[in-house]
Amino acid sequence: MNKFNIIPIFVPHMGCPHDCIFCNQRKITNFVDVLDEVDIRKNIENYISYFKNKNIPIEIAFYGGSFTGLDKNLMIRYLEIAKYYIDIDFVNSIRISTRPDYISKEILDILIKYKVHTIELGVQSMTQSTLDLNNRGHNVECVYESSSLIKKYNIKLGLQMMVGLYGDTIDTVVNTAFEICKINPDFVRVYPTLTIKDTELERLYYSKEYIPMSLEDSICLCKYIYVIFKYYNIPIIRLGLQSSDNISEDVDIVAGPYHPAFRELVESSVYRDFIEYYMCFFDIKDDITIKCNNSEVSKIVGNKRSNLKYFKEKYNINIKIKTLTLEKNILKFNENIVYMNDFIDYYFNKNILRRIDET
Repeated sequence: MNKFNIIPIFVPHMGCPHDCIFCNQRKITNFVDVLDEVDIRKNIENYISYFKNKNIPIEIAFYGGSFTGLDKNLMIRYLEIAKYYIDIDFVNSIRISTRPDYISKEILDILIKYKVHTIELGVQSMTQSTLDLNNRGHNVECVYESSSLIKKYNIKLGLQMMVGLYGDTIDTVVNTAFEICKINPDFVRVYPTLTIKDTELERLYYSKEYIPMSLEDSICLCKYIYVIFKYYNIPIIRLGLQSSDNISEDVDIVAGPYHPAFRELVESSVYRDFIEYYMCFFDIKDDITIKCNNSEVSKIVGNKRSNLKYFKEKYNINIKIKTLTLEKNILKFNENIVYMNDFIDYYFNKNILRRIDET
């Protein structure tokens, strides 16, 4: 994925008549009222002035609601505002977020005209029973149809999935990941399900009809999902909600596996398994120096040095880390070079495919 400077424009719950049981868009976007045209322009121009690196392309992103479910005239007006900044070379592209059942040829003809570059579909699950339990209001088939249609228009496709929805199991989550891989989007976002205040899911939680995943279990399951997408070379551009998503842990989140560095926790868990596999493969019994790219140090160390503590407690081995000008996903164990991609292949076949075969 190319890196963009993003200008977010939130249209909370606009265009979406559905109340998915986990959703409270006003909490998630931190906006109650929709920005008017003057505010939208001011917001865009403020962001443009903030961006210092002029070599990074700028993208206007309509987030929050189901953009293509807006009244057509209002949708076009918003697109006209965004396209104006493309026409004067201040902005490079437009991105929108919407539902799978709000895509059609007529809509895509409009989006293409106004230079929409990327469409993200909130898929959440590819298991029909899970979609129904969470009041998504569409079926699985429309995800395939809308994704195929978007690809025919040569618009970049992103798919969003959630882990730990009401009615989810390990198998339904893994199934969703595999079905998304069949569609082969340009990228994915993966979110653990959080119980947000003033939602139906909150009621189910308090009535003990819904048990949120623990942070530990969510990390473990998202590690499976991470490996699946890595195996199929599908970029994960977001893993977990962050403070930038305007979620307040103390105010908005009732329960669920929230952590501000959720992705780092998942990747650290992957790196722990990666290191442990090759320690066993090379029969390492003594203290070791691992050389890596500087960007991978925190993943090897783990949150609060958890990985280093793990190897010390389990194997009585101290790990020293040294940074080199290695490419990412390549480690050097003393003098042995190992590759993350090789480990992903191993983990995928041994732990994920074997589980599927057994079930």
